[in-house]
Amino acid sequence: MMRVVRNVRLWFAPEAVRAEGSTPDYRFSLANERTFLAWLRTALALIGGGFAVDQFLPDLPRPWRAGLALALLAAGVVCALRAVDHWVRCERAMRRGEALPASRFPAVLSLVIAVVAVTMVVVVLAGWAG
Repeated sequence: MMRVVRNVRLWFAPEAVRAEGSTPDYRFSLANERTFLAWLRTALALIGGGFAVDQFLPDLPRPWRAGLALALLAAGVVCALRAVDHWVRCERAMRRGEALPASRFPAVLSLVIAVVAVTMVVVVLAGWAG
């Protein structure tokens, strides 16, 4: 738990991250930042998809529509939080000369999106059938 609290503090303290180790080649830091921004774009897309499901599929039963929308919105929130955490962890590892941290998050996010997509296909097809 303390590690999580310390990492969250580092999200808002870039000077503390910069104080660790030595400055890496700026290209690596910029690549890390581009990856962070790509994760934020993914989070925004998930959030937008959640709102789209809620607003543009009025024929779906409300529980299905709300469930799918909330799943996409929650995935967007988790993705945004994970993006900043991963950015800090990678930046610290580069400054310390350590291996970059491994992450299961892309696999988990992919599975969540796949489950939501399959559910949406089933719900849409069921709506067309009857």
